[in-house]
Amino acid sequence: MNKAVVGTKTMVVSPHYLASKAGNAILEKGGNAFDAAVAVSACLAVVYPHMTGLGGDSFWLAYSAENNEVNSYNGSGRTGAGVTRDQYEGYKSIPFRGIQSVITVPGMVDSWDAVLKKYGKMSLADVLAPAIEYASGGFPLSEDHHVNTVKNVDVLKQDKDTAAVFLPENRVPEINERFIQLHLAKTLQQLVEKGRDDFYKGEMAGKIVSSLQEKGGLLTLEDFSAHKGSWEEPLETTYRGYTMHQVPPNSQGFVGLMALNILENFDLADIPHGSYEYYHLLVEALKRSFQDRNAFLTDPDFHDIPLQKLLSKSYAKEMAKEIRLNQASDTVTQPVGSDTAHAAVVDAEGNAVSFIQSLYFEFGSGIVAGDTGITMQNRGSFFSLDPDHVNCLEPKKRSFHTLMPAMAMKSGKPAILYGTQGGEGQPQTQTALITRMIDYGMNPQQAISEPRFVWGRTWGEDTQELKVESRVQEQITEKLSAAGHIVNRVEEIDKIMGHANAIVRDEQGFLHGGVDPRGDGAAIGR
Repeated sequence: MNKAVVGTKTMVVSPHYLASKAGNAILEKGGNAFDAAVAVSACLAVVYPHMTGLGGDSFWLAYSAENNEVNSYNGSGRTGAGVTRDQYEGYKSIPFRGIQSVITVPGMVDSWDAVLKKYGKMSLADVLAPAIEYASGGFPLSEDHHVNTVKNVDVLKQDKDTAAVFLPENRVPEINERFIQLHLAKTLQQLVEKGRDDFYKGEMAGKIVSSLQEKGGLLTLEDFSAHKGSWEEPLETTYRGYTMHQVPPNSQGFVGLMALNILENFDLADIPHGSYEYYHLLVEALKRSFQDRNAFLTDPDFHDIPLQKLLSKSYAKEMAKEIRLNQASDTVTQPVGSDTAHAAVVDAEGNAVSFIQSLYFEFGSGIVAGDTGITMQNRGSFFSLDPDHVNCLEPKKRSFHTLMPAMAMKSGKPAILYGTQGGEGQPQTQTALITRMIDYGMNPQQAISEPRFVWGRTWGEDTQELKVESRVQEQITEKLSAAGHIVNRVEEIDKIMGHANAIVRDEQGFLHGGVDPRGDGAAIGR
């Protein structure tokens, strides 16, 4: 479980082995990391359809060896121009399932086009070929897909187009049953033939929008036509000699940087890994970072986010002083979606991509757009209906977003690519992984496989639990409880911890890949 896959030239990691294989195949055919990443992204939309899809969003961190630069792409969508809080009069919050949650334009297809045009060598036809093959010919349905279908069968039954895709013959498909998505295959093929603009301005856009409007949706063809993602300067800080990169808001990426700034004030090398002090310090650093995230994070076009202060070392030192080593702080947060898919690719030229994509909740809104095979995200459900809330619902606005791919640089080159599924858990797992790799010298597979934790409130629960995998010694969790953490010992290897991936480049230039034993992924190097 702790042995990383080592490649001499390239590495692909993703939460599904077929997507990893597709990315590796593109590299073997002469594609670069950006081509392979889009292939992986498209395959995940097919083979992990409960987690991600063409109806969702994505964020990208891209290092170009030719330009020696790190760039980020925001592939998240905005609310429709006609979407207002008045349309939810009488509601305490936006419903997080159903057509009323479909109020943001999906941004992932645009991001594929943007990444390929800026950095790619191959055509959309080349990189989408594996995804089309899996959609038309089928693939063995994963245990994760099956479990989430069982969990959400009532949601999937609500929409006839959704049920037709995910409940064939009105039943839950079995594990390893061939799962075919002919409508999605046709949509992907049309995308190959007509390009990105067909999805946002052409025939495909018309089909999607007309289906959504027939079901009572608020998005219009004008909303789709107006969509455009954006290349943006990544955020950065330093940690133990590394330069750490995250994508900027509306992503929560700055939380991961804030937590590391706080932890830099403690000598983790003198604190045993897996000890009470280790878990307590990480949780407390993250909780303080979450407080500022909850206060400020939204679309920066609508609200000022004081990133210079939040990412300053002096501010981190102040927060570090507030941490009491024997007592948990009293912090309140709200539940956020947890179902996403992170992947990363490094090629032989040194190009590197860390990216993440999502429908927000598993199966998103539970709404499939007619016969397109596209499941629409429910990301818009996270907007607040409180006009005084920083993330309140407004027209043409991007929501607070959990997606946050990460990349660490050393001596100006990518050294660690990492990320995870998990909403609120993303900055938590990222912080655990990076401290394990940098402070404790673990390889990426060991860092991912070691026991994990996730703090926060999940849907339907009233308490701010600290869920800890039961491989952690009881005496440690007892000490965490005594300090005031509400500890819940979960399974030894629990899927609630999400699916993490990481790639590390060592001093010889070899690439070490790790994937999560909690998922269906594979690390493939050559």
